[in-house]
Amino acid sequence: MQAQEYRVLVINPGSTSTKIGVFHNETLIFEKSIRYDVDEINQYKTISDQYAFRRQSILESLHEEGINLSKMSAVCGRGGLLRPIQGGTYKVNEAMLADLRKGYAGQHASNLGGILAHEIATGLNIPAFIVDPVVVDELEDIARVSGFPLIERKSIFHALNQKAVARRVAKELGSTYEELNLIVVHMGGGITVGVHKHGKVIDVNNGLHGDGPFSPERAGTVPAGDLINLCFSGRYYRDEVMKMLVGKGGLAGYVGTSDAVKVQKMIEKGDQQTKLVFDAMAYQVSKEIGAASSVLSGKVDGIILTGGLAYSQSFTELIMSRVNWIADVIVHPGENELQALTEGALRVLRGEEEAKDYPGA
Repeated sequence: MQAQEYRVLVINPGSTSTKIGVFHNETLIFEKSIRYDVDEINQYKTISDQYAFRRQSILESLHEEGINLSKMSAVCGRGGLLRPIQGGTYKVNEAMLADLRKGYAGQHASNLGGILAHEIATGLNIPAFIVDPVVVDELEDIARVSGFPLIERKSIFHALNQKAVARRVAKELGSTYEELNLIVVHMGGGITVGVHKHGKVIDVNNGLHGDGPFSPERAGTVPAGDLINLCFSGRYYRDEVMKMLVGKGGLAGYVGTSDAVKVQKMIEKGDQQTKLVFDAMAYQVSKEIGAASSVLSGKVDGIILTGGLAYSQSFTELIMSRVNWIADVIVHPGENELQALTEGALRVLRGEEEAKDYPGA
């Protein structure tokens, strides 16, 4: 019996670009990054105001490539800053659109993913989805307790890539995501270490501006008392401190660049201070993996290193040398978001899982 064939259009909006891809089942047949002039983007008051402009650019790009939209089975967009939700593939509904348009949890270009998917899919009479947005929250109650009653630990992490790569590795191991205990480490501008227990991320560090290891752009966990003293020293405004923690923290703060390739070249030239900081970043990632393994009582089926930094053999080897006694370490470099979005849509189209309904207010 011949397998059903599906064609999916995927949309991943960035601040000044929109990445689009067309997949025939899991095979990529067209990909393009549509770039916009900053002045052109800045003429819109809110991010949601950009949807018609971006929609037109997507349709024009597909037309120029000769892509037949009538053959599409679904449109899938990057999930935005929504209410905390369980992982999975979600149908774009009116409640979701309302939250994306008003920026329920903040203004970010990814909020346009669901809006654009809906606008294009409606005209084609096909379903529109989002998959595993950064607000996926499957934390166990015990993981939410911070130690300070006024602040609760939050689940904000690279959910799309973490869950996608966990599913791929489970398949490689001849198992399913829901059967395994995995520690997944996404290593990009931010670093998040997720504890995946039988298909749920029951603990993870807040990768936006929270805790965890420092990264190329983020400071991660810093001593609270010293941070409070800095904030009230009168030397900095609030936004300046936040920028030092997020954007100019981590590698960027210590060595002046968040580019890991440049950092490694500095090390190769004998820069010992840069080497110390680079090694310390791997050290902190390793400590976070060790902590994550305790959440699973040591019953770990695999440790996955993914994201852009996973391309660095020297960096992954530093981590592996400290944690490979816990479980096998599997390296899956990169962050193929378009592929991950497609896989989420295909699971629903094939009946492997049911699309979830976004709850809204």
